[in-house]
Amino acid sequence: MSYVGPDFEPPQPRRPRRGPLTVALAALVPGALLGWLVYETVGGSGDDGGPGRATVRSSSPAASGTPSDDAKKPSVSPKPADTPTASAPAASGPLKGKVVVIDPGHNPGNFQHASEINRKVDIGTNSKECDTTGTSTNDGYTEAKFTLDVAHRMRTLLEKQGATVKLTQDGDRPFGPCVDERARIGNRAKADAVVSIHADGSGAGNRGFHVILPGAVHAGAADTRAIVGPSRDLGENVAGRFVAVTGSAPSNYIGDGSGLVTRKDLGGLNLSTVPKVFIECGNMRDSKDAALLTSGAWRQKAAQGISEGIVSFLRG
Repeated sequence: MSYVGPDFEPPQPRRPRRGPLTVALAALVPGALLGWLVYETVGGSGDDGGPGRATVRSSSPAASGTPSDDAKKPSVSPKPADTPTASAPAASGPLKGKVVVIDPGHNPGNFQHASEINRKVDIGTNSKECDTTGTSTNDGYTEAKFTLDVAHRMRTLLEKQGATVKLTQDGDRPFGPCVDERARIGNRAKADAVVSIHADGSGAGNRGFHVILPGAVHAGAADTRAIVGPSRDLGENVAGRFVAVTGSAPSNYIGDGSGLVTRKDLGGLNLSTVPKVFIECGNMRDSKDAALLTSGAWRQKAAQGISEGIVSFLRG
């Protein structure tokens, strides 16, 4: 995701944040027990090797195991509003009875539906465009393709832990959902945790990941006060396990080295009534980060790190 775009303006002024030890401690605490528990259960890596609008291609969902990178066309008509992609029946495991919603940022077909994604929706504090096309690497690997791939990998890992997993979109609708609908999908699922997957589009030389937490918002249709605390817990667990599994460092350009950023201008967070965070897994416009984001083996690590963070949060 780029910080230039309808749902991603520059962050608002925020209170002082915890320093780099936040991520380091979060990585160590759940890592000792839950780290190996999840790793032993779900296995290891996959097999395959600045702002801007992207030409977006669709990625096909995984039939089993590591998802394919092959493109597919979106279906002719969208699913009914607020209907998430169904999960397979939950297996037995430590997350039995838990509902996780994965929100793959953007949609491969958004670029073909400019008028639809540019219409304004209410995000509580103000109105913003429905969605954006997302960004891409300089070689054309799109954020929308990246987010779907990571989401598929996460779904496989979390279902093996017994969770019921729902996706807000699976490349199975022409565009969207809009940011307000993405929030409603998690709310109506009564999700125990929601993670929105993204990759940034900042300038070359800006590297690393960061997790975006909801700020306390109480305006219009938005009231995040009840989820600020649990969302921070979710975000710290995700950031900590992401560091431990991928070896990536927290962002060197936002978050003061903590890997955590609080924002009040994102509809997907403002309208959520359940614990929710965004993760920017890296910067697609930096060549070194792009080399990671385009690697299937690294995307498997990213999916594992985020999933372990969710497991750690849900198991307390």
